[in-house]
Amino acid sequence: MGGMNDMSSPPPLTEPRPPRQRKPDWIRVKAPVGKGYQETRTLMRDLSLNTVCEEAACPNIGECWEKKHATVMILGDVCTRACAFCNVKTGMPRTVDPLEPEHVAAAAAKLGLQHIVVTSVDRDDLPDGGAGHFVRVIEALRRETPGTTIEILTPDFRNKMRPAVEAICAAGPDVYNHNLETVPRLYPTIRPGARYYASLRLLEEVKAHDSLIFTKSGIMLGLGEQRLEVHQVMDDMRSADVDFITMGQYLQPTPRHANVEEFVNPKAFAAYGSIARAKGFLQVAASPLTRSSYHAGDDFAKMRAAREAKIAAKAAQVR
Repeated sequence: MGGMNDMSSPPPLTEPRPPRQRKPDWIRVKAPVGKGYQETRTLMRDLSLNTVCEEAACPNIGECWEKKHATVMILGDVCTRACAFCNVKTGMPRTVDPLEPEHVAAAAAKLGLQHIVVTSVDRDDLPDGGAGHFVRVIEALRRETPGTTIEILTPDFRNKMRPAVEAICAAGPDVYNHNLETVPRLYPTIRPGARYYASLRLLEEVKAHDSLIFTKSGIMLGLGEQRLEVHQVMDDMRSADVDFITMGQYLQPTPRHANVEEFVNPKAFAAYGSIARAKGFLQVAASPLTRSSYHAGDDFAKMRAAREAKIAAKAAQVR
């Protein structure tokens, strides 16, 4: 997706931005045309579900929807934030759809999903930030598709983080994802409605409530960050005991959004991935087209296997 969290469109700019850079060959993807893509799209419309795949203009939508993998976006399609990287509409959201949890579960059942990713817009207008709705979606999935593993990608629940995280952790998702998005220095321009260290605390809070829930976070590259700043973000994530890091290329959704400062080449992504693995993450996804939910099911299986191997190795040392 264009971004990874806190999804909303920025306010109009007072000065025109320069023309967008031409994408390098390693970024280009085929337009979605297959039968599986059309069937996934029809199901989402029939169940009145929004997807971050569409709203955030994800470049991988053709590949994922052809395999009938869609990332559901709950709590409507209007965000209360205005981040400079994201293509989701911003404004005053509509009333939350009480049938949405059942519709999400129905979609998971009809698509035959082994792993589902559920994200949302920011809902600063709601007393709990939308945490209760996440809980209801998790509960509906557990009832209807008990064999489906559940990955959630939540906002930061500004000023209500602890009770929100506590309620969601109690519902028992398999993976709790919250994206840092970028390095701290760029927050004022790229993610002005959020605070870097508040997001880090959220990830720490998840582990404090339930150490068995896998935690995941991601950043976009190409926004003007420096290499050592990215290394520091990795260290910050590991200090918060984050299990899985994703790193992908930022793509400018429209001329009104933040510019791409650099198209990071695949070799540089591979180098970042090697460093992340050396720092102790259970799972690392680092490539230009990596997004929060891209290949999430396969990555979850690898992450679970890596944890089991780590536990087995420790047990062997004790013996």
